[in-house]
This record gives sequence, structure tokens and C-alpha cells, in this order.
Amino acid sequence: MTPTSKNPQLPSAGLDGTDRAILAALMEDGRMTNAALAARVGVAESTCAYRVKALRESGVISSISAQLDLAAVGRPIQALVRVHLSSHSRVHIDELLDRLVRMPGSLSVAHVAGDNDFHLHVAVASPERLRDLILEHITTHPAVTKTETQLVFEVRAGAGVLGPL
Repeated sequence: MTPTSKNPQLPSAGLDGTDRAILAALMEDGRMTNAALAARVGVAESTCAYRVKALRESGVISSISAQLDLAAVGRPIQALVRVHLSSHSRVHIDELLDRLVRMPGSLSVAHVAGDNDFHLHVAVASPERLRDLILEHITTHPAVTKTETQLVFEVRAGAGVLGPL
């Protein structure tokens, strides 16, 4: 469970095999009908619908979304951008975080500990748009002292969080 979950009474350790099977199937195909999901998991449709509703209400399922082919939507260049700040005031952190998540091409933004303060995953149309994104949206913030950019050659999904540790 994340700290933002709706129901802190349901820890992730409380998920049983059926819940985990439902979650794994939905992560693979979030458009799966309840009937197909129930058949795949091996439970009655009513049981499946109840379980999915409970997982949503508890906050375990926070959303279901589409994964886009970034090249097909005109954003074939991906990069990871590390951002270093001179000031760690709450105002600067919150202001920059809000700016970065609204930035065009922003796929994910992480506020991190360590030598850098933010890690961004972005997708853009061209190397020139990557340059412009950094110059117009990141380095213009007064607390930003340095950015480091790495081009992404390939991304593969990981095993996820449902398996044993």
C-alpha cells in the first residue's frame, strides 16, 4: 500500500492469492471484462466484481490507464533528466515538482534523496525539443543549479511488485 491509499486498514500483506491474480491480470490487460477476468482467475463473476470493487475502494487499485507507443504519438526520443537544486526549501521543492509534472513530455517525476533532487523521465519529438524542454522548463527555475541528461535506448517493463521478495 502506498501512503496515499484510501484505506490504511488493508495492508498489501492482507492480499490473498485471488486478489493477487486479479491484480496481475488487470496489470496485463486493464480492459479485460469482468467475465474474462473471473474466468482467468477461476472465481464466479459476482465474486470477481466484488473483489475488484473492494480493491478500488481500498486504494490498492488507484487507476487503470493505457500505455502509449511513444513513437506512434510523435515522441520517439526518451531521456532521463537528473536535476540538482541549490535550495531545498519546501517552497522550492513543491513549486518545482508542480512545474515538472505539468511540463509537456513529462512521463514521470521522482523527488529523490542523494546527489540529485529530481529524476525525470521525458519523451519528446526531437533532440532539439529535448534541449528546449530543459532550457525553457527546468533550468529557468531559480533553485536549479545543474541538470544531467541521459538518452534512453530501450525500456522494458520489470517483473512488478506482486511476486515474492
